[in-house]
Amino acid sequence: MTLRIDSSAQAHLDGAVNRWLEQVIGRAILTDAREYVPKRSGRLAESLRAEVHDKVLRVGSLDVNYATDVEMGTSPHVILPRNKKALSWPDADHPVARVNHPGTRPQPYLRPALYQRRSG
Repeated sequence: MTLRIDSSAQAHLDGAVNRWLEQVIGRAILTDAREYVPKRSGRLAESLRAEVHDKVLRVGSLDVNYATDVEMGTSPHVILPRNKKALSWPDADHPVARVNHPGTRPQPYLRPALYQRRSG
C-alpha cells in the first residue's frame, strides 16, 4: 500500500508543523531559557530568539558573541591586548602585557530548557 499526499495538503501540513514548532515548542523553550540564563546585565536573556524555517526550530542568540561561552564554559586561556601594548581595567594596579585567565565554568541555560519534559 502506498500513501500519497498531494502537494497542497503537504504545504498545509508543513505550515501546521512550522506554526506548532514556533508557537508551542519554540515559545516554551525560549521562556525556559530566558528563566535559566544567568543575568548580569540582562543582555544575553534579551538577545534570545526562537525561529523556524522548513520545520527546523532554532533557539539561541544571534547577536551576543559570548552566548556559547556562558552555556559551555571556557578553558584556561591567555588574554592579550589587540590595539594597545598593555591591558588595563578599573581597579588594576598597573597595565599588564597579558592575563592568564583561569577559564569559566559552564552555566547551561539552553540545554536545560531544551530537555524539559513537555506535553502538548
